[in-house]
Amino acid sequence: MPRDADPSHAAVPTRDAGLTRLADFIPNSGSKYASTRNYDFGPGARDNVSVLSPYIRHRLVLETEVLDRVLGKFAASTAEKFIQEVFWRTYFKGWLEQRPTVWTAYREDLDHHLSVLEKDGALKARYLAAVSGETGIDCFDAWAKELVDCGYLHNHTRMWFASIWIFTLELPWELGADVFLRHLMDGDPASNTLSWRWVGGLHTKGKTYLARPDNIAKYTDGRFRPDNLATRAEPLHEDRQHGKKPIPEAAAALPEGPSLLLITEEDCSVEVMFEAAGDRFAGGLAVSAVEGRSPLDAGEAALAFTAGALKDAGARVEAALDVAVDVQGETDDWAGQIKAACAKAGTKSVVTAYCPVGPAADRIAAARTALAGDDIAITEVRRPLDDIAWPHATRGYFALKTKIPDILEDLAREVQPRLL
Repeated sequence: MPRDADPSHAAVPTRDAGLTRLADFIPNSGSKYASTRNYDFGPGARDNVSVLSPYIRHRLVLETEVLDRVLGKFAASTAEKFIQEVFWRTYFKGWLEQRPTVWTAYREDLDHHLSVLEKDGALKARYLAAVSGETGIDCFDAWAKELVDCGYLHNHTRMWFASIWIFTLELPWELGADVFLRHLMDGDPASNTLSWRWVGGLHTKGKTYLARPDNIAKYTDGRFRPDNLATRAEPLHEDRQHGKKPIPEAAAALPEGPSLLLITEEDCSVEVMFEAAGDRFAGGLAVSAVEGRSPLDAGEAALAFTAGALKDAGARVEAALDVAVDVQGETDDWAGQIKAACAKAGTKSVVTAYCPVGPAADRIAAARTALAGDDIAITEVRRPLDDIAWPHATRGYFALKTKIPDILEDLAREVQPRLL
């Protein structure tokens, strides 16, 4: 296979870099992708996959841009597999929006398991061996180190890793999900949490994913053939019930008068969203919630990519909308930063791109409550793709997958997207 740069160095956290990567990958997004996408040839050989996930996760590159470019090159049937992969992230976000208690339960259970680690020496030793890549399972150990060093793993490898973590190493899935969320540049609360639950048999009840030596050998092109992996994958069990809730409402129109534009890592292309409303903003503030992903420290690659994405977003907003942006980066005091930025801009109105379930949404909710006494209101604007696709994310992915042609048609009719 052609050799690429290591993903940790290739993933420059700018919109221009993401769009360049998209343009380079488009010729490979059809039948070539379909036939080779499950192969992990190693961190130096990623031409068979797009490596766009860090850009899409932070919306440095928009899903609609990816779909538009792909469908401009190939028929939908030719690029079907790649298009479906783009919609997996949309599906997971929409599903979690309608079952937010899954995120709450994960956070509570993670705290519990981290507490248990401090009391159970044997469990802690097994956990530390896993996160440091010292289990003796050669493929798993290589992937654990690649995760920390690069902030990226191939999608198929993530499934193998999670399966070995849960069924061979017999470690709590929440601790593994936490390791991914802390280190992945594309660490996404919905995709990560629900993917781990899927492997363990919690997302699709009773359906698990078992990592098998022959499958690993085949799809790593013979680089690994591990011994002593679990041969059975009994589904995990949970007592909680996660009832479906309505998708939260988002703004149908921008508030009157000048507003502060709040930029988060959930959407780093807000100048595209608000390009026709630039004169409505009196100032800008960029803040990060990357450290809110976990009680433990975020990985260097995840921190650097998020910080770079916000810096790039702030610079583009300043250039496109003629709005001064204060890039604060990581802070847990969103309310204080927003209050200060509003005072500087002379407004009590804040506008931001919608934050789906996760650390940024948690901080938005806390800030909204804390700022209510100061009469500072936060308006969230959701992109058309999410409004159109999320209602189809009610059950398994298949229900949304069958609606992809209809979703694409609805998007095509959004000639003048709401609020841009």
